[in-house]
Amino acid sequence: MHPLDNVVWKALTTRQSGFAESFDQACRFLPEVSTVAAILEPTAHGYQSLAKLVAPGKTVNLALDAPYQAQPGWTLIFGAPMPQFVYESTSLAAPPSASGLEILELGAADADEMMELTALTKPGPFSKRTHELGTYLGIRQEGKLIAMAGERLKPPGYTEVSAVCTHPEHTGRGYARILMMEVMRRIMGRGETPFLHVREDNLHAIQLYERMGFRRRVTLHLAVLRKA
Repeated sequence: MHPLDNVVWKALTTRQSGFAESFDQACRFLPEVSTVAAILEPTAHGYQSLAKLVAPGKTVNLALDAPYQAQPGWTLIFGAPMPQFVYESTSLAAPPSASGLEILELGAADADEMMELTALTKPGPFSKRTHELGTYLGIRQEGKLIAMAGERLKPPGYTEVSAVCTHPEHTGRGYARILMMEVMRRIMGRGETPFLHVREDNLHAIQLYERMGFRRRVTLHLAVLRKA
């Protein structure tokens, strides 16, 4: 199997096992870290295993190889195609001009603002301790966090660029690309390959990622499920 096949499972059973809860054929991030989870195979056994890790009424996010098929005890809240892109170049182009911008490392003290920004812009699930999964960088203006990007999944040899978002009042200024390239520079400096996920309907983001040198590897299927 490729390291990016069943990528959440790979991350949680290898480099990020310290953030994982597991039972039989399922694993998930600790709830305060992320709602992302995985099953070894999309079978009744896999979903029964996952049910042991999720409290009634709570949700989890799965990245599946095919669209979700209804399973007893679960309600599909949202589903969508989710392409996986991998950065193919071995070098980075010169970053866009960041004149006058200060790129800041974000941490626990910024967690509430990070959650507010991701709730507004919806780049994907983000929880109180998601920032612990890797480096998160941000740009502030007049003290307010207006853009950010960071690292999430870390299967062997790869690191996911995640939570790329800009406040709606500050889009169109290249902040996302500036932050992404700095995150990627650090990933590649460790000898790892950047990759990312994006919803199929986010055409603007896909065009940006392709211009940067990312290439689609596969199309996964996001399933946000609530346990009965």
